[in-house]
Amino acid sequence: MDRTTLRDALSPQCPIRNVLSRLGDKWSLLVLYTLEHAPSMRFGELLRAVPDISQKMLTVTLRTLEEDGFVTRSVYPEIPPRVEYALTERAQSLLPHINALIGWAADNMEAILDDRQRARAGK
Repeated sequence: MDRTTLRDALSPQCPIRNVLSRLGDKWSLLVLYTLEHAPSMRFGELLRAVPDISQKMLTVTLRTLEEDGFVTRSVYPEIPPRVEYALTERAQSLLPHINALIGWAADNMEAILDDRQRARAGK
């Protein structure tokens, strides 16, 4: 990689840095993966499907994903109001990459955990 390419990759406007900083948090990929398995889901369904996420973090994550065009939020004028979340075409195009990453993680998890344990034991 030449100096210009490296400088561009490290700049705040770099697509890698910009997009991955939003998707690389603790919850975004899990929420997208969860939404993959239903045409749409209500907030409570998502909260139950990702049991260790807090209500606040799910709200923040969904807002961020909606802001970036990965999730749509549909509000139905009912009493009580019904809100559903669904994946956009952009998110659908990302799913093969998410699933590949999940597959890689599953294939390598045991070795990674072993390496962590050895590293901790060596300290």
